[in-house]
Amino acid sequence: MDGKRKQPHDEPKTRAEPHEARGNSDVKMQSHEPADPGRRWNELYADPVDFKALALRDAAFAAVVKGREVNFNDPKAVQALTKALLKKDFGLCLETPDDRLCPPVANRHNYILWLKKLLDSTSYEPRHEGVLGLDIGTGASCIYPLLGCTQRPWSFIATDIDAKSLEFAQKNVKRNGLDAKIRLVPRQPTDKLIPLDDLGIDAIDFCMTNPPFYTSDEQMRKSAEAKDRPPSTACTGVAVEMVTAGGEVGFVKRIIEESLAMKHRVGWYTSMVGFLASVIAIVEELRTHGIHNYAVTEFVQGNKTRRWAVGWSFRTMRPAQAIARGSASATLRAYLPAVAEAEVARLGLGGSISKTANGIRDAIGELDLMHWAWDQQKMQGTGRAADNVWNRAWRRKKKKMEMEGDHIDVRERQDAAFGFEVWIRVGTHEMVVGCRWLEGHDAKIFESFQGFLASAAKAHGSLSKVNN
Repeated sequence: MDGKRKQPHDEPKTRAEPHEARGNSDVKMQSHEPADPGRRWNELYADPVDFKALALRDAAFAAVVKGREVNFNDPKAVQALTKALLKKDFGLCLETPDDRLCPPVANRHNYILWLKKLLDSTSYEPRHEGVLGLDIGTGASCIYPLLGCTQRPWSFIATDIDAKSLEFAQKNVKRNGLDAKIRLVPRQPTDKLIPLDDLGIDAIDFCMTNPPFYTSDEQMRKSAEAKDRPPSTACTGVAVEMVTAGGEVGFVKRIIEESLAMKHRVGWYTSMVGFLASVIAIVEELRTHGIHNYAVTEFVQGNKTRRWAVGWSFRTMRPAQAIARGSASATLRAYLPAVAEAEVARLGLGGSISKTANGIRDAIGELDLMHWAWDQQKMQGTGRAADNVWNRAWRRKKKKMEMEGDHIDVRERQDAAFGFEVWIRVGTHEMVVGCRWLEGHDAKIFESFQGFLASAAKAHGSLSKVNN
């Protein structure tokens, strides 16, 4: 793996990429996601694992399963299940010591899936190759780098403070032929969590971590005693894997502090957490520091395991709404990031569909945009603006500068204040016009653009409803 990378630019290429389906009207929505060559990854574990069928494929697992039942309180059964799933679904061979955490595969896989969507939806031009990530506290399994490198041509730096975990992690990397893709780095408890300067690396695309849950051995013991029933999965972890100062919130706050200094050098800072209260505390900390480009999601596996993840970025690209606001929890509603997608108008089908679409397209095209591209077949387009160029203040500013002899050419600008996608979807009875906030930090510009788009739709179509 190449240890040094150039600083990645925040400026996107201009080719429009499809995104998530929107709305809940009578319009028949289509998936806007690019065709995923690894589609099967998204379908893994959507249904419960058939333990009986798995036992027929794996002798070691067959020795610990009884029909379709697995004793999740038995560490040997949990290890056998993990190894069998990794071998069957990912072609990975794993060995972990009996006294270190054995990761549940589906839960870890969900984190990787979310990361892929987070990265894909914050780029105009999805980039699968050349992606470099950091796994903080990789553990003996080195599970996240193994899963990530199996699904995409990514590279990883993987750190840990425990010598035994690193020893087994290195063996797992070598055993699976990923030495060139995964670099193991030992760290000390007092070291920085993101060691880019120590490693001579300019920037990475993301960091991830699954930090220790508990603040002390006592809290871990009390938590276990407070449970109404035994844990659904045997825990074989030691204190170094389960306990840290301040618990998982304290650990993530350390990453937040480091991110305030590093900012754009890491594309996305992310962490999985085990407590709902931790999500709230982390989001409050992000907002305290003025970080509003963030994402929250919830991982649910079966009816027992529930985890959450939080990610934040100092770059301008914003995630798709389903990725950034990925929790339906009423408790978290006030802690989710700003809405980034909106239906602004519904138009009747009394007139020409193409005439209406072309009118909206041209209204946007007449703006002083850095970029505007429209796909006539899909009836959607992407644009980038250097400022709020559709309001009167911009027109007055431009006119004044031109009278003073200054020339404004927004196409020469590199930094966009606002990037957007506009789409039109045709249903049985109406057309729905909507937009997505792709780029920028100012939510007020997105709100203003919705008003402009609603007016353009009203001017060129038979209005049945404005949602703005």
